[in-house]
Amino acid sequence: MNLDASSNIILEQCMNLKPHESCMVVSDRKLKNIGKSLLKNSLKISKNSKLILAPIPEAHGAEPPRNVAGEMLKHDVVLLATTKSLSHTKARENASNKGARIASMPGITADMMDRALNVNFNKIKLINKNLIKKLNHKNRIKITTNAGTEIQFYLKGRKWIGDDGIYTKKGAFGNLPAGEIFIAPLEGKTNGKIIVDASIGGIGKVDKNIKIEIKNGFIGNIAGGKTASKFQKSLINNFYKNVAELGIGTNYKAKITGNVLEDEKACRTCHIAFGNSMHFGGKVDVPFHVDVVIKWPTIYADSMLIMKNGIVI
Repeated sequence: MNLDASSNIILEQCMNLKPHESCMVVSDRKLKNIGKSLLKNSLKISKNSKLILAPIPEAHGAEPPRNVAGEMLKHDVVLLATTKSLSHTKARENASNKGARIASMPGITADMMDRALNVNFNKIKLINKNLIKKLNHKNRIKITTNAGTEIQFYLKGRKWIGDDGIYTKKGAFGNLPAGEIFIAPLEGKTNGKIIVDASIGGIGKVDKNIKIEIKNGFIGNIAGGKTASKFQKSLINNFYKNVAELGIGTNYKAKITGNVLEDEKACRTCHIAFGNSMHFGGKVDVPFHVDVVIKWPTIYADSMLIMKNGIVI
């Protein structure tokens, strides 16, 4: 496929943009070629389409400028092809609440679009549905890996969310490429250690496995190489260290490239995010949300084995 073909999958299959609807593309100087492709192809469907180039903020989860946030409230479909994620922002949530159908694509590349968007979205939807069915009403998740991860999360009262890439209903929201289920664990309850052996959002593949110690829901010690040092320097606020999300990848065409947008969707991985959890069921609201991805997890839900070395049971 080429970039235009991938853009058409987004507009037609994922968003189901209609001629009478309006479409807004938010992009920036680094991803403007993708933004322009989305605009060009959206104009073939709806003449009421526009592109806004926004400045690149310092961190994932930082709010966009006020004019961008205001414009997002005026459109039926909003496509966020930006370098930093706008997923976990009040601007995105407000637009969703207003009824906009939104796809967030932080750091997306043409190669990623070509590989991980050309999928059977109904197949991913079924995978998500079956996993959530197994996990629903389970209160404790334990994850181990051969690399040394051993950590427990508590979930009572929280809901799993599936992201399958189909955003055709009013107010629908998710990532593209899609393919994950995720949840906001209870604050202050997570304990253990994570060995990050894949990648970290906004940084890339790890140069050396990173050991992250978690105590009472927050990051304690971090040890590793240069990637670990960069990650630690980004944690400038204590609530940036909050365990915000637990997710499992379900996109059978995604692979680990160093770009977390795709890495966290890859099958046989799970991811843990830190910082903001407010916009998907948690209580922490900070302008920061970064995922770490680990490979080949073994996952227990209460006493039930859900996944063994990355393979769903």
